[in-house]
Amino acid sequence: MSATTNLDSVVRDQLLDRSAKLRQAAALAPAESEEITHLLHAVDEALKALNAGTYGLCRVCHEPIETERLLADPLIELCLDHLTAAEQRALEADLELAARVQRGLLPRRDLQFLPWEIAYHYEPAGVVSGDYCDLVPTEQGALYFMVGDVSGKGVASSLLMSQLHAMMRTLISLDLPLGHIMERSGRIFCESTMASHYATLVCGRAEPDGRVELCNAGHPPPFVIDSEGVTELHASGLPLGLFRDGHFETIDFSLGPTQTLLIYTDGVSETESPSGEEFGRSRLSALCRGVAAASPRRLVERCLGELTAFRAGVRRKDDVTILAMAFEAGQEELRRTA
Repeated sequence: MSATTNLDSVVRDQLLDRSAKLRQAAALAPAESEEITHLLHAVDEALKALNAGTYGLCRVCHEPIETERLLADPLIELCLDHLTAAEQRALEADLELAARVQRGLLPRRDLQFLPWEIAYHYEPAGVVSGDYCDLVPTEQGALYFMVGDVSGKGVASSLLMSQLHAMMRTLISLDLPLGHIMERSGRIFCESTMASHYATLVCGRAEPDGRVELCNAGHPPPFVIDSEGVTELHASGLPLGLFRDGHFETIDFSLGPTQTLLIYTDGVSETESPSGEEFGRSRLSALCRGVAAASPRRLVERCLGELTAFRAGVRRKDDVTILAMAFEAGQEELRRTA
């Protein structure tokens, strides 16, 4: 099924549902409502356009309207270029509110997760982001960490990122095995999104003694960095949302006091230079080898500095998220005796 056909199917279902609810409201209204009549007319016209194959075209320039805006409101008739000044201001206000909500979902940077030292950087390419980053401590002393990337850009991907955030937090609270958390999240994400939308995700559980259980659903491989070099932890599962009944395997390892785990989104490896060359995983790996003894915060800062120098002023095309974590041996005992 093509993306266009899938969009039409989703929009048609939305419009038919709205039509049914509007007609129910009209039947219960004590007198004819001008607002309900207007909305019914708009829904009927949109359904006619779907049947005629002209749905989703701007009524001014007749070019396609942005897909994420149609999904948010199937009655939109103008593309971004032809909004009125008032509509532009309203859209900007909505985007800023969405960005504030999204920033509120990020972990506080001053939180302590002893015995783990953690640093992260989260930077949208636009006002809102489709990247996902979260840290969730448990009452048992374990720490869940997640870095992901929702397909697409703009408002639609940011909404799906918020959905993924809520879904993972709910599943973690059920105290399920990590593989089951990923399987359930895959089913829910698949059933609640369009077929063209999916999310790559690294989800891990870190224990107070340095043990880590990790699952990778189609995400760029995390790095384990130490004085011996860099080891890539490759994906063992498909991205969330591609298939309803995906199976996800987990891997177990321990981080020693001289090792660091680095997780990043493809906005890092796919950063482009002025000549169009990608930064790439090999360049990132070489950078990490050169600063193997650095703290998580210093490692993140070094990565950002190298990316900025590599871009040399070229505008970023994708969101950038980097998370680094290291195990501080002895800190758990200090915490218990404090």
